[in-house]
Amino acid sequence: MRRISLFAITATAILTVLGMAPAASATAQTVESRAAYSCSSGYFCIYSDWNGTGTRCQWSQDRLANTADNCSFIQRGHNVRSVFNRTNHRVQYYTQTNYHNRVGSTPSNGKGNLQGNYQIRSFKPQ
Repeated sequence: MRRISLFAITATAILTVLGMAPAASATAQTVESRAAYSCSSGYFCIYSDWNGTGTRCQWSQDRLANTADNCSFIQRGHNVRSVFNRTNHRVQYYTQTNYHNRVGSTPSNGKGNLQGNYQIRSFKPQ
């Protein structure tokens, strides 16, 4: 037990000297994780980058026939890399408008990375 305490004190001292104190590191991770996957309750959110980062587009309606109508990064031709479904139902998504070419779905309150090689051009409840 004494060996572990001595190691922890030594490690903390070294990290403090190097400017990487554990408290500062933990704070940075907390702030970063809060910024990722920001999506209001009741919304379906898509992101231009991995892990819920980058540009976000979000919708409160259950279905949308063409996401490019009001999503800037889809309009610019960028792919969707991650999603967060904060609705109370599973959301199916499609690579074409008007619910054609289903590519996947995400359960209620599910989030995660996609393949990142396509756009979500429409979505609706399952």
